[in-house]
Amino acid sequence: MELLKMLSASEILAQVLSFFLLLFLLRIFAWKKILGLLDQRKEKISSQLGEIENTKLQIAKLKADYESKIFNITALAQVKINEAVEQAKITSAQMRKKAHEEAQDIITDARQQVKYEVTKVQEQLKERIVDIALGAARSVIQEKLTEDGDRKIVEDFIRQVEKAE
Repeated sequence: MELLKMLSASEILAQVLSFFLLLFLLRIFAWKKILGLLDQRKEKISSQLGEIENTKLQIAKLKADYESKIFNITALAQVKINEAVEQAKITSAQMRKKAHEEAQDIITDARQQVKYEVTKVQEQLKERIVDIALGAARSVIQEKLTEDGDRKIVEDFIRQVEKAE
């Protein structure tokens, strides 16, 4: 309060008039430039915010596109894996079938070979029996027909047959 007492009314009036004069001059010469600069700055900030929003939208769109592509790639990969598994099952079944057929062929060939060998051995055995029988018949004809001689000939024949088996 004492400060107000020290000031005179003319000084206060001069101060107020100087302030309004300064305000008027600033309004005439600088106000438009300052407001223009502020408006430019405001427009620049608005455009930058708009660009940022556009960039965010583009990023969101790219993200959605990439997620969609990743989903499609994952689905395609799963389809390919399933196809490969099915193909492996088919190939495995074909290989098993082929192996079974080859095994059956081998078994059939082995049976035929065994039959052939058995037949061959039987033929050889028949030939041996015929040879032994002919030999026994020669012995019978050559030796005198007596009961002891006949018994000896039959025993020899049986021994030869046992050796042939």
